[in-house]
Amino acid sequence: MEVREWHEWPSAEAEAVAVQERLRSEVRFDGFPAEVRTAAGLDVAYGADDDEVIAAVTVLDLAELSVVDRSVVRSRVAFPYVPGLFAFREAPPLLAALTGLEVEPDVLVCDGQGLAHPRRFGLACHLGVLTDLPSVGVGKTALGRYDPPGPERGDRAPLLLDDEPVGAALRTRRAVKPVFVSVGHRCTLDEACELVLRLTPHYRLPETTRTADRLGRAEARGT
Repeated sequence: MEVREWHEWPSAEAEAVAVQERLRSEVRFDGFPAEVRTAAGLDVAYGADDDEVIAAVTVLDLAELSVVDRSVVRSRVAFPYVPGLFAFREAPPLLAALTGLEVEPDVLVCDGQGLAHPRRFGLACHLGVLTDLPSVGVGKTALGRYDPPGPERGDRAPLLLDDEPVGAALRTRRAVKPVFVSVGHRCTLDEACELVLRLTPHYRLPETTRTADRLGRAEARGT
């Protein structure tokens, strides 16, 4: 998998904000595959201290929702904990894990935000732009405001930030708290929500997120 080296990884907040401001114009909304066969889940766990990061990636076959490839990278973070700039802590090890895959996924599903971000360039956008792969952000908590969607699976409501639509609150299980879906790169919100529903046949969170989370936790425990 090719990763575009479009910027250095800064260590200062102002430089990181400048990178986001510059790259957000690279986000595209076209180019989603006509048929998605594989999807990668990306998640980050932390080790004994907050400076050790464990980046876990699993690739799922969409037909069976079974894991067909996986990759884990341990590293030390090189950027401080700053809201809105998590990508500068988590993207470098996640990109390293992605390059360790043997199966290149059709789409990336990030445990985090895409356009639902103060500068409209969250982790899913950053990873999507640098890999030029379609990417989707699926957050557990809302960054913005929303009216509750209907109670049925598939019901959704706009997610608003600064009164601008940036994603959707999507109900993946009946009468269960929604997840928060936003575009990362090379997809529309409709395509992102449809994919998330395919990945949630039994649980609130996508199987991509669940399998990557388990892989990262197991690595953190040394099991």
